[in-house]
Amino acid sequence: MKFFVDSAEIDAIAELNETGMVDGVTTNPSLILKSGRDILEVTKEICDLVEGPVSAEVVATEADAMITEGRKLAKIANNIAVKVPLTWAGLKACKTLTDEGQMVNVTLCFSVNQALLAAKAGATFISPFIGRLDDINLDGMDLIADIRNVYDNYGFETEILAASIRSVNHIADSARIGADVITAPPSVLKKLADHPLTDKGLEAFLSDWAKTGQQIL
Repeated sequence: MKFFVDSAEIDAIAELNETGMVDGVTTNPSLILKSGRDILEVTKEICDLVEGPVSAEVVATEADAMITEGRKLAKIANNIAVKVPLTWAGLKACKTLTDEGQMVNVTLCFSVNQALLAAKAGATFISPFIGRLDDINLDGMDLIADIRNVYDNYGFETEILAASIRSVNHIADSARIGADVITAPPSVLKKLADHPLTDKGLEAFLSDWAKTGQQIL
């Protein structure tokens, strides 16, 4: 499974990238707002920092304008994935940009039918939003499983990018189901390493080591 960082904060991305845990980055208008940076400037910095796909989202709502914005974003770097919403206009933009050889991430997916359309439009990634479905008392993981099943039935190459990740359980469940990618905030990715028994074991080892009176350095 690939790990994407859902952030536009350079320092947070760089810290995780040093561990080899970053396969890509996703951004959106809300994350750009939070960063307080110019979209073109901060996206270029992220693209220079990581080797994998960096999703940069269009803000237009009409297909022709999405295509124009997508082409401009694509000029930032070779690893840009243009992010478009799952609307008919977004699907049209996806098809055009994909035909031009551009990676496209179709976002705001909440149903299998939508995911099927994105795959047929040639999307590189489909981004189902797990947490937002959970928020309205639906099981977001059911959607990931259903998309996996449908894509496998027909051999679609579109990668399932599990998004709106709220917990480490979302990540583990996505991995069990077979999502190709997850994107999560840095804070959630860091929690993957946490376990109380690890902390307890380390504390015991350090206590015993101190009693030996030895030093390695």
